[in-house]
Amino acid sequence: MDIKQIQDLIRFVSKSGVNEVSIEQNEFKITIKTNQAPTVVNATLPVAQPVSAMPAAAAVTVPASAQAEAPVADDTSKYITIKSPMIGTFYRSSTPDKPSFVNVGDEISNGSVLCIIEAMKLFNEIESEVSGRVVKVLVDNSSPVEYDQPLFLVEPM
Repeated sequence: MDIKQIQDLIRFVSKSGVNEVSIEQNEFKITIKTNQAPTVVNATLPVAQPVSAMPAAAAVTVPASAQAEAPVADDTSKYITIKSPMIGTFYRSSTPDKPSFVNVGDEISNGSVLCIIEAMKLFNEIESEVSGRVVKVLVDNSSPVEYDQPLFLVEPM
């Protein structure tokens, strides 16, 4: 199933009034649910395959573990959360043998490259839209990420 077919299916489900549609093909399973809320797409792919990009209106539900690199106060309201602009696979560096783009404690500025998100074999550099100091990295390297999933906590400067 390609992106165009997934987009068409999402449009059909949202217009038809159906609450849930589930399709399973070989090693690909997709479930689309609606309940008077935005469309949610649950896609399950084998671990060996990258997560393919889906429309911005969809969110892929994949568990992500948090990465604790530095102690952070319980009150995170003073921090800016940098979120993923797409779904895909999160990488902290351009290649496994290169250093991470940013680490906890690094100062970043508007336009600084923070990470790479791979979607459909395309590597997208994610740039900061804020200036500050990285307080916490919330995602493990090589982990799948959802659209709008928090990636970094930044203390504004």
